[in-house]
Amino acid sequence: RTQASKAEPAEESLPAAPGPSEPLPQPRTSTWNWKGYNIRYQCAGTSGPALVLIHGFGANSDHWRKNIPALAMANRVYAIDLIGYGYSDKPNPREFEESFYTFETWGEQLNTFCAEVVKSDAFFICNSIGGLVGLQAAVMKPQTCKGIVLLDISLRMLHINKQPWFGRPFIRSFQNLLRNTVIGKLFFNAVATPESVKNILCQCYHDTSAVTDELVQMILQPGLDPGAVDVFLEFICYSGGPLPEDLLPLVKCPVLVAWGEKDPWEPVELGRAYGSFDAVEDFVVLPNVGHCPQDEAPELVNPLVESFVKLHS
Repeated sequence: RTQASKAEPAEESLPAAPGPSEPLPQPRTSTWNWKGYNIRYQCAGTSGPALVLIHGFGANSDHWRKNIPALAMANRVYAIDLIGYGYSDKPNPREFEESFYTFETWGEQLNTFCAEVVKSDAFFICNSIGGLVGLQAAVMKPQTCKGIVLLDISLRMLHINKQPWFGRPFIRSFQNLLRNTVIGKLFFNAVATPESVKNILCQCYHDTSAVTDELVQMILQPGLDPGAVDVFLEFICYSGGPLPEDLLPLVKCPVLVAWGEKDPWEPVELGRAYGSFDAVEDFVVLPNVGHCPQDEAPELVNPLVESFVKLHS
């Protein structure tokens, strides 16, 4: 298994640059009804393999705005807002007897989306916790997924199995405090401001010039929807469910793992371990890039995705 230090897909695998008369396809926004909930998605491209792009925690399908048009030149591209995020509905987690915001829920959402909207098998292109969603969906319904690209998949460091035994009671108490008292809402209100969102993004992007006011608004705006606070707190308190290392051995399709070299949240040194799983064909380090490579360095990510899809189509 080679470990690339730079994204260098073969030149012939890149589609020809669009000429002056051939503008990049622009995404259109639609709504899909799933289990009575409105799910927002974007799509572009009319032919070729299907790609479904899956965002990370607190983000939405707009986080793929620099990828959808380029990838749609040779593919049918869909980007979905997971339920609870973006402009999809945000049902109150307290209305369900069992946990609702889990990777199983999102995996089922993704597979049903492929069956009802995409109407074919698809490649899953995932960032951060979106990577867990893609893996979970591929494990639940292997025939739907042709391959997975994981961009800085979440290591889930707050998972119960990754907490030191002596720290677990304190973490559980803190989570209960957030979820069940006014402190959680105060915490969310402190985070849900343009200044806080900008500060958080500047932490996880290596090139902070990519943290524009447009990006800040794109992340913040749907977070101000009624219901967003409950989803936010529910996920912060979600310490169960699968880890990437639980799902990767079960996946039947090829997987490409790419990692921002300067990711401060999910360090590349820890990410390298995922390169050793049988399903993982390659582990690519993206130089001078943080936690969201698709937005910070689309010039590296788009050719990498294109060559992987071409190889397995």
